Amino acid sequence: MSNFENTAILGAGVIGMSWASLFLASGRNVAAYDAAPHAEKATREYVAMAWPALEELGLVRAGAPGRLTFHKSAAEAVKEADFIQESVPERIEIKKALYAEIEPALKPDAIVASSASGLTLTEMQAGWQKPDRFVLGHPFNPPHLIPLVEVLGNKATSESAIEGAEAFYKDVGKITIRVNREVPGHVANRLQAALWREALHLVKSGVASVEDVDTAVWAGPGMRWAVMGPTMLFHLGAGAGGIGAFCERYTPSFNRWWDDLGTLHLEPGLAAQLSQEVATQVGAETPASLSAKRDALIIALQKATMKLR
Repeated sequence: MSNFENTAILGAGVIGMSWASLFLASGRNVAAYDAAPHAEKATREYVAMAWPALEELGLVRAGAPGRLTFHKSAAEAVKEADFIQESVPERIEIKKALYAEIEPALKPDAIVASSASGLTLTEMQAGWQKPDRFVLGHPFNPPHLIPLVEVLGNKATSESAIEGAEAFYKDVGKITIRVNREVPGHVANRLQAALWREALHLVKSGVASVEDVDTAVWAGPGMRWAVMGPTMLFHLGAGAGGIGAFCERYTPSFNRWWDDLGTLHLEPGLAAQLSQEVATQVGAETPASLSAKRDALIIALQKATMKLR
C-alpha cells in the first residue's frame, strides 16, 4: 500500500489549512490550491501558528517536515498526489466543477477524500465519471487537533479506496470511524445536532440560560464524553451488571425524558436571543482569544488521554 508521500489540499479555508498543517507534520509534501488571492500567505501563517501544538502533541515526525507548494490550478495541484483532501465550499456546483477539472489529472490509484459535512456522498459522486476512488473523509474542526475522521464509501466506491483512506488518516494521527449507511450529517454532526436542539429547547423554554446550559455540558457529561462514549459510560453506570442492568434500572426514566425532549427549529427570534446572551457572556473577548483558549484546553486534554490509551 502507498505511503501517500505526496498529498494535495484543495480549498485552503480554515479546514484546509488545518489539514495542510497536519499532513506537513507527518513529513508529507502538500500541494495546495485555493482561488483566493491571499490563500498562500494565510496558509503559511496558519501552519506556523499550528506547528507548536503539533509538536506538543507529538505529531511532528522526526526529520525534515514536508514541503508546501501552491499551484495556479486544482489540476496542477493533484497531478503528483497520492492522497487529496478536498475542502472547498459546500455548494454542489462548486464541488462538481472541481471534480470535473481534477479527474483527468489524477494518478490512477490516487484517493480523493471530501471534508463535506452537509452534502452526501451520493450527491457529490454525480460530479465524477468514475467515483470509485472518491470517499468521504469528514473531520472535526480544527482537524490538526481533533482526532475524529468519519470515513464513508458506498457501492460505487472501491473498498481499497476506503481502506487506503483509513490507513492514511491513521498514519497522520487520526482516529477513524466507518459510516456504514449514508445519512445527512453523518454520525457525529447528528449527535451534536441532537444535543444542541435540546440545549436550545431548554433556553427557549426558560429552564436555564445559554451560559448555564453550556456549563452543564462541559462541567458535567462532557468531561466523561471526552474519554468514553455514552453507551460505554452507561455500561459502567450500573456496576457489575453492565449495560443490561443499566437499561433495566433506568428504562422508565429515559423513556420519560425522551418523551419530554423539545422539537424546535432555529428561527430568527431564537437566534437573536442566543446572540444577545453570548455577547453578554463573552464581553470584550474576541473569537480569536476564545479559540486560543479552546485549543489550549483541547491540547491539554489530548495529551492527558494519549498517555492512557
